[in-house]
Amino acid sequence: MPERSDLDAIAAELYVLPPAEFTAARNARAGMADRSIAAQVKGLRKPTVAAWTVNLLARGGQLGEALELSAALREAQDDLDAAELSRLGRQRRALVAALATQAAGLAKDAGVAVSAAARDDVEKTINAAVMDAAAAAAVMTGRLVTPLEAGAFEEADLVDAVGGSLPGIAAPRQRDDLAERRARKAAEKAAREAERLANEAERELARIDAQRTKLQERVDHVSERIDDLRRDLERLEEEQAKARAALGQVEEERGAAASRARSAAKDAERARDALGG
Repeated sequence: MPERSDLDAIAAELYVLPPAEFTAARNARAGMADRSIAAQVKGLRKPTVAAWTVNLLARGGQLGEALELSAALREAQDDLDAAELSRLGRQRRALVAALATQAAGLAKDAGVAVSAAARDDVEKTINAAVMDAAAAAAVMTGRLVTPLEAGAFEEADLVDAVGGSLPGIAAPRQRDDLAERRARKAAEKAAREAERLANEAERELARIDAQRTKLQERVDHVSERIDDLRRDLERLEEEQAKARAALGQVEEERGAAASRARSAAKDAERARDALGG
């Protein structure tokens, strides 16, 4: 793929620059690059000091002996030759230490001091290249972005450890992968948010159901009281009607009695008058 080769060539130039110069040089190079790869150039990540130091060693050709040793070591492992494994293991450790020292010297010559922690990462990365063919392929691109450690990565992880393409592994579609990862993270976040909202909705529904139950009980109680009061009202109205009817009858009887009393009073008055005369 011409575009991938062009990107790799640009990356190879950038990844041997001191890390402090990387970002400005990358952005300038992206501005001059063909439109088809400009965004990919702009997306190249700044290497760590340890990764850059290993890149210097790889570009200088000093890793060839280490990688020849790695093939012999793997062959000895396959043959289960314990004596050869022991000898090659000692040779590997000595060579890795020497190469790490040489790499730190190259970095110093370029004006960059390698800290103890970075030096440790350099050794781990060189050792990973010796122990693992895929790691060796990543290191030998001279475009390493992050340090490696034997046994601490999957082969697919190497794609993210290298700027540009990685020999032996299908060319990554970095922007698509990034978009997929972001989409997955967004989907996971959306799923978590949806689950949170669903839980909140369930709790809210439970709260409302409990409130509804209480209110329904209250409505039922009040309805029963209303029914009781309505029956009491009907009974009292009946009693009221009967009392009013009885009162009307008593009023009539009283009127008649009052009339008789008045007549009797007059008769008595007349009788008294007759006696007096």
